[in-house]
Amino acid sequence: MHDDLRCDWTKDEIRAIYRTPLLDLIHQAATVHRRHHDPAEVQVCKLISVKTGACPEDCKYCSQSVRYKTEVEPTPLMDVADVLETAKRAKAAGVTRFCLGAAWRQVKDNSQFDSVLEMVREVTDLGVEVCCTLGMLTPDQAGKLEDAGLYAYNHNVDTSNEYYDKVITTRTYQDRLQTLANVRKTNVTICSGGIIGLGETEEDRISMLQTLGTLDPHPESVPINVLSKVPGTPLANVEDVSVFDTVRMIATTRIVMPKSVVRLSAGRAKMSPSDQAMCFMAGANSIFSSEAKIMLTKAVPSQSYDEDKALLQQLDLKIRQPFKDQSREHPPQYSTQHSPQNSTAPAAT
Repeated sequence: MHDDLRCDWTKDEIRAIYRTPLLDLIHQAATVHRRHHDPAEVQVCKLISVKTGACPEDCKYCSQSVRYKTEVEPTPLMDVADVLETAKRAKAAGVTRFCLGAAWRQVKDNSQFDSVLEMVREVTDLGVEVCCTLGMLTPDQAGKLEDAGLYAYNHNVDTSNEYYDKVITTRTYQDRLQTLANVRKTNVTICSGGIIGLGETEEDRISMLQTLGTLDPHPESVPINVLSKVPGTPLANVEDVSVFDTVRMIATTRIVMPKSVVRLSAGRAKMSPSDQAMCFMAGANSIFSSEAKIMLTKAVPSQSYDEDKALLQQLDLKIRQPFKDQSREHPPQYSTQHSPQNSTAPAAT
């Protein structure tokens, strides 16, 4: 059983897990999942776009890139009060992690970042975990987010190092790993995963999991996204990913990173209840939910709060409470004297 917590996975080992007959793989992953998590718990998360569109990056899957013509209209940064009201409604609906996303290439030290820091402080005071995905950031900016009370920072690697430049050319794979390393200099947890359905191969998926599985420590949460194909983007017509590929990816992730929260993310809205149940059995223990049935923009659909409550009730699952990760303190105590540990970016694998 491949359930030891380790950070020295080889591609051969991960490939052997990934290629295990599917039902056997689900069984193995379920066993690992039960060893490290309460199988009856699922965390419900809400992702809100606090600044939408006009992103200068060329990520070929993204509806918010200024380089592509999509139905997404750019909007300015939201007011702190509006974000707080949305967070209050989300908490009342059972959400325990509230994620703030901004269509930025990188964080800049300006009034907009100051507003985001205020959003983090205000929403944290509600008693929910706050996550941000704001693009690249420096160690000092990561420290400011920590000081504001940030619980997690999302920065996905998206795909393998080998396939990365087929999807994105405006930043490098090492840039992404450097941002993760910068966050690791703080007490903020890391949320980092990827997207399947970008036209990548099985080997790319295995390579991506090796990159994540050899980070020490592992990301505290790992989102597995299925591409939401957006008209107007270069990947609008790629082949669909089967639900069995998604389950296989979730199960392999669970075995490779047994203590991480595995997030069933974009693409779930197209899954049937039985498909989602299979994902939970394979080790997924977090979902994104929404009052407006969108995950980040209207180009990425999401399940509604009511639909997800009904689903969890049908499956006899309960909502995981916030701040269950005992590996970090809350609220964080920021110090300018960050630990030298992980002071350099991990090498791309």
